[in-house]
Amino acid sequence: MERRVASAYVARLATVGADGRPHIVPICFALDEQTLYFAVDSKPKQTTNLKRLRNIAANPAISVLVDHYEADWDKLWWVRLDGVARVVTDDGEVKRALRLLAARYSQYRATTPAGPVVAVAVAGMTGWSAT
Repeated sequence: MERRVASAYVARLATVGADGRPHIVPICFALDEQTLYFAVDSKPKQTTNLKRLRNIAANPAISVLVDHYEADWDKLWWVRLDGVARVVTDDGEVKRALRLLAARYSQYRATTPAGPVVAVAVAGMTGWSAT
């Protein structure tokens, strides 16, 4: 029996801590021109002292990899965004970022992320596509 995999794309945030060790986690994101936003949402986590936030404080250089997978490999693609991350402290920017995220994700319309919002100033982009 053939197993079918639905079309999907996933974003992963890569950070590096003060100890030089990499850390990668999946994220939900929204783009606003040259800024990528993500927020710490209410999905269960072991702690609120998140490694991704500690790493950004220690080393704000990050990468985000977005990739698309299908069983038909002619439809594969990926894009990597490199930039500098910061925790957003301006209330207006937080509200704008949360509106952008809610526009993309129904889960964020139902439950607004309560954690910090992070902005990434995108400095570079590279990618690949099978077609």
